[in-house]
Amino acid sequence: MTNATAHPSSPDTTWTGMVPVEDTALAVSDTRGPGRPVVYLNGSYATQKNWRRVIAELGGGYRHITFDERARGRSERSADYSFEACLRDIDAVLGATGAERPLLVGWSYGAALALHWATRHPDRVAGVVMVDGGYPWDYLATVDGGREAGKEQIRKMFRRFGPLMPLFRPFGLAARMSAAEHAEVNIELNEIVAASDPVFDLVTFPMRFLVASGASLGGTAEGLAAMRATLDPVLARNPNVRVSATVGSKHTTIVREDFAAIAAAVREVASLDPRGVN
Repeated sequence: MTNATAHPSSPDTTWTGMVPVEDTALAVSDTRGPGRPVVYLNGSYATQKNWRRVIAELGGGYRHITFDERARGRSERSADYSFEACLRDIDAVLGATGAERPLLVGWSYGAALALHWATRHPDRVAGVVMVDGGYPWDYLATVDGGREAGKEQIRKMFRRFGPLMPLFRPFGLAARMSAAEHAEVNIELNEIVAASDPVFDLVTFPMRFLVASGASLGGTAEGLAAMRATLDPVLARNPNVRVSATVGSKHTTIVREDFAAIAAAVREVASLDPRGVN
């Protein structure tokens, strides 16, 4: 670790710095509290700043670990923005901080990361909180003209908004990527979640969903309802997966507006860990 504000081995003192991984470095913050490690996984282009209210609500009884993904926030650029690279980054952050058996909290893109990382490493995770994301929904199949038309629609949207992306970055709505790279991140995520229904059968640990019911930018009410309905068969067949709460906020505002509900889901999952907090 480099650029630290406190030595990583100092307990109960927040550490911030850069964690080298592959061709880049990730901006990481670790409160180093004595309790259960909670690792927060951001939305597609969001930053660790989004979790401040959740962390404040949970308080010092947990060890809070946040980080910015590649080219997001204060993290450096990379030649690889793939989903698999993001999964490797979780390993890098855990290795650098020494956190063991964390509870993962993922929002949107981060929820999909949490699902896939945790089901690949079920013995290394205490549980997962999915914040309005990771639904096994095949958006591209709903687009008129089929999947390839849907991909081109996404690429066209990002090309159109490309010149405005530097203005979006401070709000966690864009990364330091090209418009084409933004689009491919989005397309790959759509492909991954579309094929993720069987992955939920591998959930052998507590998983709780926070479901937003409000409208969202770029999505119709009907489309969003269809997306969230894809969770119903999973709930019916796997008792480890449950809905902790359905809230009235939008997908884009759920972390800011419903931080208390997210914190409650974290406490619920933590309470189900048979190995306890430490």
